[in-house]
Formats: sequence, structure tokens, C-alpha cells
Amino acid sequence: MKSERKTVNYEMTMKNMKRESLLEKLRKEGRFVENPCNGKGICGKCKVKILSGDSGEVTETERHFLSEEELARGIRLSCMVYPEEELEVETLQKEKKTEVLSEGYVPEFEKHTELKKQLIHIRKPNLKDQTSMEEQLLNQLGNVEIPFSLLQHLELSEGTYTAVIWSEKSLMALEPGDQTDYLYGAAIDIGTTTVVTSLIDMMTGKELGTASRINAQKEFGLDVLTRISYETEHPEDGKEHLQKAIIDSINEMLDEVCRKTEVPGKGRIEKHDIYEITVAANCTMMHMLLGVSARSIGRAPYAPAFVKSKNLRAAEIGIQAGEGARLYCLPSVSAYIGADIVAGAYVCELRKQQKNVLFIDIGTNGEIVFSDHGRLLSCSCAAGPALEGMNISSGMRAAAGAIEDVKITEQGVKLQIIGQEEYRQEEPEGVCGSGILAVVKELRRTGLIRKDGAFIKPKDISEEDYRYPMLELDGRKRKFKMTERLRITQGDVRQVQLAKGAILSGFYALLKKAGRTMEDLDQVMIAGQFGAHLPAESLIGTGILPKEVKDKLIYVGNSSKTGAYLALMSGKAKQEMEELAHHMEYMELGATEGYERLFADCLMFPDESEITE
Repeated sequence: MKSERKTVNYEMTMKNMKRESLLEKLRKEGRFVENPCNGKGICGKCKVKILSGDSGEVTETERHFLSEEELARGIRLSCMVYPEEELEVETLQKEKKTEVLSEGYVPEFEKHTELKKQLIHIRKPNLKDQTSMEEQLLNQLGNVEIPFSLLQHLELSEGTYTAVIWSEKSLMALEPGDQTDYLYGAAIDIGTTTVVTSLIDMMTGKELGTASRINAQKEFGLDVLTRISYETEHPEDGKEHLQKAIIDSINEMLDEVCRKTEVPGKGRIEKHDIYEITVAANCTMMHMLLGVSARSIGRAPYAPAFVKSKNLRAAEIGIQAGEGARLYCLPSVSAYIGADIVAGAYVCELRKQQKNVLFIDIGTNGEIVFSDHGRLLSCSCAAGPALEGMNISSGMRAAAGAIEDVKITEQGVKLQIIGQEEYRQEEPEGVCGSGILAVVKELRRTGLIRKDGAFIKPKDISEEDYRYPMLELDGRKRKFKMTERLRITQGDVRQVQLAKGAILSGFYALLKKAGRTMEDLDQVMIAGQFGAHLPAESLIGTGILPKEVKDKLIYVGNSSKTGAYLALMSGKAKQEMEELAHHMEYMELGATEGYERLFADCLMFPDESEITE
């Protein structure tokens, strides 16, 4: 698919005190440029075409990522170009719609919302009865707080109203007429990569609609550490930019989900009908949502500013919802075991388990919780963005045109491409996370890479071998030819290998601390956007999970959003999640004795004989 291209002009004078890269200029103008590393020059994704103007000398970094053909065409990395005169630039990428996981397992729970509605009647005062509106409200509602901000705008006439009450102690809003049949809230999962917002009928617990999108903070980096670096490098406004990006997204999603939803007897739902919003997110995303500096999370000893739950007015941070709408943020455990994992542990009832259960949320970070008959041990491992298609030479998100599965056969390389029929040999645009895992699994199964991850030498196989034309040399660098245009490099394999080593070593470290082995596991629960799209064959074939657990895998979907939903629908669930977070033990892998050796051992891929097609 041909990318959408726009021509833009940018000018920089010598009067500017701070030189800005072309990437920064494009970003300020709202132009989409893939930028996983936030301009560090280590991903090679921010390609643009210079149509006219002097863009300066090509850097060594660019020569590493760009072919001679691309350089001859005027292709540059926008993070490496610092314009000092007018440039005419053509952007080469189009942001694609990505399917975001919103469903997940929902356990049985006791519905008991902290919001309620009550019908009241206001009488018109007269000379004999001069009872104020405030007194009339208190006489009917009991001892509830009436916020001064509500009194300021209170203009009630005689008639029937519906009072919206929070936690039986505070009046949030007054709606004209009888609205007691309608009560709405929103449950939100904020991931590093994706954001999901669900509109909930709090009377019935029914999900009325869902909106999702890629986290808008992507323009500041694809992983939490890169975004923290952005905040650190922009002390004057970095924190505000990060917060605004996610708040704007939430408001847009609330608009979208309301716009798409109509209720019989009421019509279309409006944002002002939403009175409670619950959020599950990792610890960094929660800081950035609330406008709290996350810089301490990015440096030793990695202490966050807060981990406890937060309950505030949504309007305090700019979220547009009903009058006095509450925002509840689920609790975290540590800097790298956030509210999303607390939500998942609660949804999967890990504290109630009477067996050995391993829970993992696979994404940019791999967060793992081990339940040893209800004792909860947790750790976090830096899987990196490779498993989501980033930091891969031909990587992309899971969207139309991406390779999602690969088979290496004697007849050639067969591809399954998102949006196409199975294994058609049409030219794809790139490879997503499940695709890169599949191809690495196949490379190992067919012996094209060794246990240590290195490509075999082309000279070590005969020209008659079906695998021979699949390997090529670029100078001294060996590559796997996936299509006429797309290659898998040694660096790509290493990225997967590092992610695999991080996750598997986390498993073993937790089990060792608990005095257990892989054979002792009864279940392995896999949560998250990425995990939901990974077949057992890829997880086992790459060695992310050992073969001992192949038949013990359970996929639980988006447990983070489900946890936010349970918190919305049950005050008891809120309390139990806070207790659960308090009882989860956290283990810092880097401080664990012998971890470096364990990590090195876990980098090895499985034997060919252990991998199935």
C-alpha cells in the first residue's frame, strides 16, 4: 500500500538558540513519522524524503540504517537532519489503524457501585415557607455534602430532579426530571502501546460501546523509558506534553463511544452523562496521566512518586465528563508492577488460587506474577518493543499489510498477512510482533540460526538445499530473505533473543524464589494485547516459554481493562484490589544473586527437535 504523502516546508534561522531536528519540527506540526526511539537514532524508522533544500551531510548513523539506493533518492532519517534553511519534505508513512484487544475474561463479582441516583422534589419557596434549596436537598438526601461549586451554579425551579450521589456522602449533580433508570461510567485501560475505553451502563453492568487507539504518547517514544527520557530532556514542558497527549486521547475516545451509543427511551448518551471513570495502567502511564513527574522511575533506585490508588474529580486533570465526575486510578505495587498487573491478578483471582499459577502480561515490558497457593511474587522484565514489531528492521504494528505468521517450506517462504487470505505470497509492508516471533521460530526449526541465535554460513549448506536461496550476504552480514523487499537481519534475531531471555529468566527467578520448578506449574495465564495473538507454537518454539507448560496455557485477554470495569461496578472490588496490591511481593531481578548468569542461559534458543511446525 502506498503511503500517504504530504509536502511541508520548514524554515530555521540562525537566530534560534536551540537547534531542532527535522523530526521535532514535523512532530510539532502534527505530521506522522514513525519514531520508536524518540529521536535517539537507534531505530531507523523516521524516514522522510528531502525534495529540495540543503539537508546537510549524511551521518554514519544514517548510513547504518539506509541503503545506498535510499540515500540516492534523498531518503534521510528526520532525527539526524538539522535544517538551517528552507526544506521541502515528503513524509513517507501513513498511520494505520491497529486492532486493539478490548475483551477478556470476567469473573463473577458482587455488583455494588459507589454511585447512586435518587429522586427529589423541589418546592417553590413562598412567604410562609422560605426553605432554601440547600435545605430542601439536605432534608431529602440526608447528611450529604453539597459542594460549593454546585451551589454556585444551582438554579432550580419547582419540579422533579434526579440527584447523583457519590459514595453516599457527596452530591455530584442534579439532573432535571426522572433519570433514575440511567447511570453511566467508563472503564479505561492505558497501556504503553494501546488505550481502550469502554462505556458502561452501571445499572446493568452492560458494556455499551468501546473505543481504542494507539497511545498518543508514541510520538515521544514507544517504551516508558524513552518517554521518561523525553520528560527529563524537556524539563520546562515535557511532563505537560505527555499528559496532554493521553488526556486528549481519552476525551476523544469518550466522544467517540458516546457518539456511537443510543439508549432506548433516552437517545444518544453524552459525555456529561458519565459520572465515574476508572483507570488501570502501568505505573509510568499513571504518573503521566495525572501529571506527576515520572523521572524517578527511570533512574535507580526506581522509586515512583506514588503507588496507592487515587480518587479525584476527573475535571482536575482535564477529562471531560459529567458534573463532578469521579476518576478512580487503581493501585500499583512498584515502579514496574503497575495497576494493570494488579487488575490482572485480581481478575484471575491469583490470591485465591489453591495451586501454582504463573501470570504474565506480555508487552513492551513483561510483568510476571507467580501465585504459590495464594502467595503472590512478582517481577518485571524489560522485553522491549521488539515483540510489538518495533526495533525490527522491517517491523511495524499489527495492522493491515503486516506479516503475522511465517512458514518455511521446501517450496519457499509462505506468509500470512493481516487483511489477506492465508499464506498468499503478496508483497507485505512489514512484519508485526507475532510475525517476527513466527519467523524466528521457523529459522530455528529449519536450522538457519543456531541455538545462540547466529545465522549459519551460506557456505555450510549446499546450493541444492531448499534453504540456500533464503540466506544472503550483505557484505559480511547474513540475512534471511523473507520477500523480494523484506529481510530479517541478525540484529532482528538479537532483539527477539533479548526479549526471550528477559521473560524466561523472570519466570525462572520467581520460581526459584518460591522454591518451585516449571514442572510444578498447574497453569500459565497469558494476558495483554500482544499475548492474545501468540500461539503456543511461537511461544514454545522461540523459547519464551519452556515446553513443559505447552498444555497449561490459558489466554485471559485484556485483564487490565476488565479490572478497571470491576472497580467501576463494585466498591468492594476497589477495596480488594488495594489489599491485593499491598500483599504482592516485588522482586528486583537485577538485584537477584546469579541473575546475570541466568539471563545469559535463557538467551539460548531451543533445540531444533523441540520445535513443531
